Amino acid sequence: MTEPHSHTIDAPGAVLHYDVRDGAEPTLLLIGSPMAAPGFGTLASHFTDRRVVTYDPRGSERSRRTDGAAETLVAEHADDLHRLIDAIGGGPVDLFASSGGAVNALALVAKHPEQVRTLVAHEPPASSALPDRETILKFCEDVRDTYLAAGFGPAMAKFIALVSHQGPFTAAHLEQPDPDPAAFGLPTEDDGDREDPLLGQNMVTCNAFEHDFDALRAASTRIVIGVGADSGEILPARAAQAVAEELGTAPVAFPGDHGGFLGGEYGQTGKPDEFAAALREVLDA
Repeated sequence: MTEPHSHTIDAPGAVLHYDVRDGAEPTLLLIGSPMAAPGFGTLASHFTDRRVVTYDPRGSERSRRTDGAAETLVAEHADDLHRLIDAIGGGPVDLFASSGGAVNALALVAKHPEQVRTLVAHEPPASSALPDRETILKFCEDVRDTYLAAGFGPAMAKFIALVSHQGPFTAAHLEQPDPDPAAFGLPTEDDGDREDPLLGQNMVTCNAFEHDFDALRAASTRIVIGVGADSGEILPARAAQAVAEELGTAPVAFPGDHGGFLGGEYGQTGKPDEFAAALREVLDA
């Protein structure tokens, strides 16, 4: 497999780091948020015939913010992707986007459809498209506020409760006792850090983002919404189904769950071989 070459882009408020694996066009861009480039090593290894680009989103790993901002807007992420595609040749690229990266990629396509040939948006947590969005956003705000007040462990425990819940949320979920971080093997003491890209910077802004469905329906980009076959009714799977309905398309089932493409990255293993085969089939369709 071709070793990646690392590069940087100076963007307003951040220096973005990205990696390029040489191969044939069209370029395949693999993104997440806040998941960074290391999360896509296994998936990239299945596309050695393609030029593959990965990157660290603003605020994640190597791409540190330089402006001290406490939160990152989806519009900033979308502009970063626009700059990244310009830097690697302008496109159009094929784009696989996971989780928060899928939210950012949809925002990119709404403004710059000419840069993306096919977008596969896998389980975007587009909570604003769900009927229980107000309750979900209060839950997200509580996760962020807990992080700011008490640190990583208590906030991550609440996040796990959020993303593992099956089905719609009701007001009663907001009244449940706080989960014990120790029950998840999480730290109970506050280390004082407040720069976590998930719990602090993107928790609210990603879920609250209002998508421009009119622009997406009119875009020249082929948009495929992916849902994990094993995800059930977790929030991002429900949101993906809602986005597909707004676009007038049927979601495509991908092997595994929300992290189906992972091959041990960040301690998670899905069904990477099957997932990559399904992605290739979608991209080649």
